[in-house]
Amino acid sequence: MKNRAMLFGASTFIWVSPFSTASFHLLPKIKDAGYDIIEVAVEDAAIIDWDELMVRAKDLGLKITISGAFGEDRDISGTDSRIRYQGLRYIADCVAIAAKVGSPVFSGPVYSAVGKTRIVSPEQKKQEREWCIEGLKESAKVAADHGVVIGLEPLNRFETDMINTVDQALELVKEVNNPHLQVSLDTFHANIEEKNIPAAIRRIGKDLLCHIQGNESDRGTPGTGHLDWAGIKEALVEIGYEGAIVLETFGAPSEALAKAACIWRPLANSADELAIEGAKFYRAMYS
Repeated sequence: MKNRAMLFGASTFIWVSPFSTASFHLLPKIKDAGYDIIEVAVEDAAIIDWDELMVRAKDLGLKITISGAFGEDRDISGTDSRIRYQGLRYIADCVAIAAKVGSPVFSGPVYSAVGKTRIVSPEQKKQEREWCIEGLKESAKVAADHGVVIGLEPLNRFETDMINTVDQALELVKEVNNPHLQVSLDTFHANIEEKNIPAAIRRIGKDLLCHIQGNESDRGTPGTGHLDWAGIKEALVEIGYEGAIVLETFGAPSEALAKAACIWRPLANSADELAIEGAKFYRAMYS
């Protein structure tokens, strides 16, 4: 796996929440740090001038990928039909944005709201899963129409009660049975939930692994924790992974995001330092 084949990205979450047109000064910073991609976390699409973003990114030689932010008002498996509809509309809007800006993927925990953790009856769990599958089938058709892949991201048990492991994600993806719904793996969550991350990557395989968020065990600077980065690289090489690796952590999360993702302390000395050191680590690892 060589640098020319592997692209590295930085999420806007590293610096700001929510990302907006006023945040476009981050683009040169992301480029100068050594990244190929800006991953835009879409909290509110209306506050981003997408045409201007595309021009600025192109001028800098940056590609764009799109990720989602799933609050309680975007829960496609929730009991409120109005909320489910809002979630489906949000996914459809983000898929259209991804197609517009040239992002091959739209990734995130598309199946539920972040921070939704409860014990429910088997009957309710079954009903929520049925709503989820119904919504994902609809969303995958929209993604197919736009030539975009939706990357379904497992979250750790402290952030969702629905999809925590790669095996659970694969089961859901295979039940929906549309090539435009695949798996996006965040190594931070996988560090909590998987017995062996390289083995989990091999189970997903090239055909279903569409995106990687390469985050350290504590969401800090990559290479400073205890993740098996060498094993992760070996597994990605073995399956012939052709997607990107994006750093997604939280430098200045909003109150809602901090609560949902359980961010209670600074994850590095500064967002800039985290991003710069992260890019250095990625490039050293994959050179």
